[in-house]
Amino acid sequence: MDAASLLRWTAADLRQAAHAAHISRHDGPDAAASTACLSCHALVCPGWESLPVYFDQTRLERVATLRAPDDESPTVEEFHPDGTHSWSADAPIAPDWFPYNRCDVWRCLTCRCLFLRYTEYGGYYVDERVREVRAELIPQ
Repeated sequence: MDAASLLRWTAADLRQAAHAAHISRHDGPDAAASTACLSCHALVCPGWESLPVYFDQTRLERVATLRAPDDESPTVEEFHPDGTHSWSADAPIAPDWFPYNRCDVWRCLTCRCLFLRYTEYGGYYVDERVREVRAELIPQ
């Protein structure tokens, strides 16, 4: 699925999907087996991390975007009301703020865990970043 055809999710959509994925993984019939999904365990981290170069990206499917379709210059301001910073494990997942406003939503094909991904462009590097979606970190 190309980026132009992705459905744009709101914070409410993301929260609902993350909650449903969590219930599916932890309360479903395969809960014991899914606590350490072999397909995506390398990505399960509390904050932003670089996408491991060895990770098989075909284990994920892109399901939505947080990008506003007609916003060519989304804000680079971050949302940290409780004094967190972008690398904090408990930093809010705020879709209208950087870097979330540049993210696509990806789902593990095995356990349905949701991840956010965006590309960080530095002066001399390109870094694919990934963060697990945790419903409790998405502001109301």
